[in-house]
Amino acid sequence: MKLSEKAEEILEALWVVEEEGRTFLDPEKIGIPLDDPSYAELTGHTLIVIRKGMVYFRPEGREEGKITIRRHRLAERLMMDVLNIRGDEGEYKACQFEHMLNEGADVKVCTMLNHPSTCPHGKPIPPGDCCAEARAKGDLGIVPLTEFKSGQEGEIAYIQTEDNKKMQKLMAMGVLPGNKIKLVQAFPSYIFRVGYSEFAIDTNLAREIFVRK
Repeated sequence: MKLSEKAEEILEALWVVEEEGRTFLDPEKIGIPLDDPSYAELTGHTLIVIRKGMVYFRPEGREEGKITIRRHRLAERLMMDVLNIRGDEGEYKACQFEHMLNEGADVKVCTMLNHPSTCPHGKPIPPGDCCAEARAKGDLGIVPLTEFKSGQEGEIAYIQTEDNKKMQKLMAMGVLPGNKIKLVQAFPSYIFRVGYSEFAIDTNLAREIFVRK
């Protein structure tokens, strides 16, 4: 289904508020007033319903919202992991690029990224059929370092933490996207090698290093 960019933005916003535990979207919160044609577009496709000025998903809309948020979060991963465009610029370009990820293109991007499970902000990326097929074949894509076995090697995809001290500590060890990493030991602590240096960390920190096999 081809929707306008504003209509997709509404579906994404509604998906996010549901993730946060709410069941409706207040249009004032996203700056798209109810008289905008995008709402008529979505109601015309029976994707949303509007009650007392609030926007709710219809079942068909929730499925379309899942597809839309998946494209957005894949675009974020592509911008930040592959193109190394971060911050506000990365978010802006991801918002532009997601609208070009029509059916088929998102599968190619997801496969190229090795089926990531979360966006750079730690939010889940709804899996597609390509993800299920990859997992059935034993290809788990991007996984935390804790999923590796001793001797296994991979490429660092990203660090998932909002703790700046942890981030700085790992970056000082050379834990940076694109660098090769080898798990030397998994018990009692995790010992890994980046370049010619070895480091030991605890399980909690190892869970925050995501690696592409």
